[in-house]
Amino acid sequence: MTDALHTELLTLAQEAARRAGELLRDGRPADLAVAATKSSPIDVVTEMDIAAEKLITDLISEQRPDDGFLGEEGASTEGTSGVRWVIDPLDGTVNYLYGLPTWSVSIAAEQDGETVVGVVAAPMRGETYHSVRGEGAWATGPWDGERRLTCRPTAPLDQALVSTGFNYVTEVRTHQAEVARKLIPLLRDIRRGGSAAIDLCDLAAGRLDGYFERGLNAWDMAAGDLIAREAGALTGGRPGERPSGDLAVAATPGVFEPLQQLLEDFGAWHD
Repeated sequence: MTDALHTELLTLAQEAARRAGELLRDGRPADLAVAATKSSPIDVVTEMDIAAEKLITDLISEQRPDDGFLGEEGASTEGTSGVRWVIDPLDGTVNYLYGLPTWSVSIAAEQDGETVVGVVAAPMRGETYHSVRGEGAWATGPWDGERRLTCRPTAPLDQALVSTGFNYVTEVRTHQAEVARKLIPLLRDIRRGGSAAIDLCDLAAGRLDGYFERGLNAWDMAAGDLIAREAGALTGGRPGERPSGDLAVAATPGVFEPLQQLLEDFGAWHD
């Protein structure tokens, strides 16, 4: 019964992500503007974030009316089925606003509080990543069939390519920049893509050795965290903790612990 449920949830998440991705890609207005702001004047929401979340929640509710929701743009219901959908309808909104291609639709399904399905669609890449807990991580894209995702072989930390992101609150991002300044000499290099979900999927696909960020919400990382873990990555927060808003760290097994310890030493989790 559980396997059948997970298959149902995966199929529904893939369909919702596909439709939302098409809406965002094909329906982007030429004069797209900011509809609202969140944590600061540069933390923006567009009309398309809102429209994409409505499309996703409407589609899922039609087929599974008893499920709960947690969405970035306000969807929040408890549900009675034991299943909750955690949705970021547009991860990388500032990229999208500026016409940059690194943005995604992220949809995860939780069963009794544990993430069991994750789907991340990156329409401008033509790629979609997905995972069911215990069944590996996979991608479809401009190639034939599904491709299984596997992390890169572990590199020494000084040869690791690591991605990160920055908060929209000035004081927090200033501290994050200082942490990055200390890290850069100890790594191959640092990247800043602008979509946490895509960064986690790039780790899963072997395009990065690690990723970290402070200030993420559940919808930013729920799907990508599962996909990365199913591809062989380790994920966590501060040492001994799960990923949280204080700190999220994901990396190949040999990079994870030294990266996590450096972030702890540098105080990446606080101002």
